[in-house]
Amino acid sequence: MKFPRIVTSAAITALLAAGGNVALAAKKHEPPTLTEAEFEKAKTLYFQRCAGCHGVLRKGATGKNLEPKNTLKKGTKRLARIIQLGTEGGMNNFDDVLTKEEITLLAKYIQLEPPVPPEMPLSLMKERRKVYVDPKDYPTRPLHGRNWKNFFLVIERDVGKVAVIDGDKHEVVAHIDTGYAVHVMKSVEHSNVAHAKDVGRFWYTMGRDGKLTKIDLWQTPDKMRVAEVQIAYDARDVAVSGDGKYVIGGGYWPPHFVIVDAVTLEPLKVVSSRGVNIDGEYVNESRVAAVYNTPNASTWLVAMKELGQMWQVDYSDLDNLRIEMIDSAKFLHDGFFDPTGRYFQIAANASNKMVVVDTKDRKLEAMIDVAKLPHPGPGANWVDPKCGPVGGTVHLGVGQITVWGNDPAKHPDQAWKICYTVETDGPGVFIRTHPKSRYVWADQTKHPEPEIQQSIKVLDKKTRKIVKTIRVTDKPGYAAVHIEFNADGSEVWVSVWNRKDSKKPNGEIVIYDANTLEEKTRIKGLYAPTGKFNVTNRVEHVT
Repeated sequence: MKFPRIVTSAAITALLAAGGNVALAAKKHEPPTLTEAEFEKAKTLYFQRCAGCHGVLRKGATGKNLEPKNTLKKGTKRLARIIQLGTEGGMNNFDDVLTKEEITLLAKYIQLEPPVPPEMPLSLMKERRKVYVDPKDYPTRPLHGRNWKNFFLVIERDVGKVAVIDGDKHEVVAHIDTGYAVHVMKSVEHSNVAHAKDVGRFWYTMGRDGKLTKIDLWQTPDKMRVAEVQIAYDARDVAVSGDGKYVIGGGYWPPHFVIVDAVTLEPLKVVSSRGVNIDGEYVNESRVAAVYNTPNASTWLVAMKELGQMWQVDYSDLDNLRIEMIDSAKFLHDGFFDPTGRYFQIAANASNKMVVVDTKDRKLEAMIDVAKLPHPGPGANWVDPKCGPVGGTVHLGVGQITVWGNDPAKHPDQAWKICYTVETDGPGVFIRTHPKSRYVWADQTKHPEPEIQQSIKVLDKKTRKIVKTIRVTDKPGYAAVHIEFNADGSEVWVSVWNRKDSKKPNGEIVIYDANTLEEKTRIKGLYAPTGKFNVTNRVEHVT
């Protein structure tokens, strides 16, 4: 993707227009210069490592605003130091991921005006659709003889692949080419087609490069990738309609969501997400942070990150699309349903709130004030001995697990109120549990100190206390990230993510006994494994 070359004098012009000593300002805040080759390299590094939190146009969201009006004041040396060491407020250190030269290059790049990417029309999406296996040739039964309902689909982030792992045998079945840095993948969930024998068979991945890939778990390993289409240049999430007919892909850039045919991946409809936010300001880079199918209605929930709105999109009539725009808080990111499937709990992380949407009445239910930068990932629901049913999150900005009541029907006095909090050693990204487990597991991936980012905390549901800290790895440049249970809840899988040299198969997944908390085995030969998705747990909404 080619971006137009920037004009570096714009930052100086804006600075001088603000007043002050012209000569001193020009000397103090003069932007650095980059060659065309340096600029292109820095642009790629920024997309890979920074754009997800700070935005393509660098206006900030989960991360801070990185426009020249702010970065020029800090200068190259100070910016490089921040990139190198990270912050305890939720930014990772990059000294074990990037070279000193790359860090300095990024520090210079973010002092220059951000290039504006091109748009992507529906016609271009259709040109970029590829079919590898015609739907008429799909098998009518699994061809590999494995228990595919206990398969794990594992993101191999930087090599643009998804590994399929047999959860019964702990064997890698396939490495499937997908988009770059897949963030999320989804299948048809429990819904009006839940009786079908093949629910959970087809999975859809979304890469950061906007490539949507369809995977068929009934195929032989060499044919599991059956189709793909690019719906954006920068994207994050995907979801499948409850009837299995449509897939929705959410774009970061261009800011839009796209509805495609679930069988063929033919793009059908594009809807812009640009608009006016809850503060009454027009937002050009209004990114679609996340999309989810609602279990009890023919709708998707679409999180408009910068607008501070949840859009409930009714897909029953694509020609007359019905959208409820539900005002809440900025900046909406990731979330999960309560056990009933009626209430959706999502982090408005830069507002330090958990937002609750009632998908039956299609309106805001509650907003819960929590600690800095909540980030539940796929979330966790369990039953607390005092508060009854609860949900929980970790935080990108502080080492804390926050737990709130989420059962307004039977526990109205506890609903949408903080039940308790537990201190951890550092900021985390994911929290996970299983109905059959005594424990809640939380990572600490966002802390810059290796010992902390390589350790997992285990919380006892009954005592509300951390009962164990597990050091998953001690290798330099590696982090422990993302927790997933197997189908019956007897095992817990944790990724060992090689944050630097991800082009080699030297990442691994560590499997623990869910009851004894002891390590059982390690699955090696993986490329930078991060998120993991168990077929049964995700199809049945097990949190």
